[in-house]
Amino acid sequence: MRRTLLSGAAAAFLAASLLVQGVSAAGLPLTLMKGGFSEPVYVTNAGDSRLFVVQQDGLIKIIHANGSVTTFLDASDVILHDAERGLFSMAFHPNYARNGLFYVMYTRAGDGASTVAEYHVSSGNPDVADQGSARVVISVAQPYSGHNGGWIGFLGKYLYVTVGDGDSPADELGYAQSKDVLNGKILRIDPRDPDGNGPLTYSIPAGNPFVGKPGRDEIWAYGLRNTWRCSFDPKTSKLWCGDVGQGGYEEVDRVSTTTGGYNFGWNLIEGFHYYTAGHQSGAPCVGNCKTLPIAEYLHSTYGTPYASITGGYVARRPGAQMYGKYVFGDYVTGNVWEISATRTRSTKQPKPVADTDYSISSFGVGADGRIYLVDRSGSIYLLNQS
Repeated sequence: MRRTLLSGAAAAFLAASLLVQGVSAAGLPLTLMKGGFSEPVYVTNAGDSRLFVVQQDGLIKIIHANGSVTTFLDASDVILHDAERGLFSMAFHPNYARNGLFYVMYTRAGDGASTVAEYHVSSGNPDVADQGSARVVISVAQPYSGHNGGWIGFLGKYLYVTVGDGDSPADELGYAQSKDVLNGKILRIDPRDPDGNGPLTYSIPAGNPFVGKPGRDEIWAYGLRNTWRCSFDPKTSKLWCGDVGQGGYEEVDRVSTTTGGYNFGWNLIEGFHYYTAGHQSGAPCVGNCKTLPIAEYLHSTYGTPYASITGGYVARRPGAQMYGKYVFGDYVTGNVWEISATRTRSTKQPKPVADTDYSISSFGVGADGRIYLVDRSGSIYLLNQS
């Protein structure tokens, strides 16, 4: 892993914030936008110039247009925080400008359940959440402390929720392939309170694939190990996810959101390969391959027995050099790659665009479509070509 920073003049972020210009060794221009965060793991926007930075310790910070940073939410009192547990993601309701609702996903203190909760923004200050407005929407019990990672995101009025298989580490409990539990899945729910403080906390979309069939109605897709960062392509609405591997392969999954029921194969398939517990990699899959990924990469290709994919975003900002490319990275190696958003399934290695020494915990997107890289060590970077 390596990084080369270039000296240069300061640039204006959103016409106000001071930036430090840099470039990776592989040639992708990066700009240090803001540092000083504690374990940042996600960045997103509420449709305006502000950027919201999620910290694993339970705090959500706002980077304002003038470069100042304030605290939006402190949920540390309900968070179980350690190496693979904490606050992981947030999503603003599509009607946030009117209803002030947003959602967070975290590991719950006390029982370690993966939990999605709803909050309101303060009625008197758009830069501060109402701490007392929390309402638990859904929680999923986790058998172990690993693979608790999650992501939430809206497509229309429905909230998609990813839940890790719970660790072990090769899912010896068989959760990912079982449709009777919510671990190792992508869920789709309507998170709004369906009965006004009654016994129900969310509702099930009628079009979910297992409604009226064997299996939990919340499930949209299954057979996943530990999806770490998903996103919707704003042009096609296709869902992209990075799923962390075990034996030797990391994978990028892409599916249509018009239908569900996909089985991504874990713990039978890893990448394009059969998976057998204890083996670093299996033979290429030639039959009963479930839903194969769009791309994979082998850990040893990058000089390490370990890797951990971090899913990213399809660049859709008009005029961007990376327009139409899905940009993603790796937490362990610091590599950043891109593949075409129209790519068909292929074992061809993704195109490398950066080789950094960052611990890439997430990517994010601003309201203007620019893509950001999150270094868990404490900094947020702008991908200049995005």
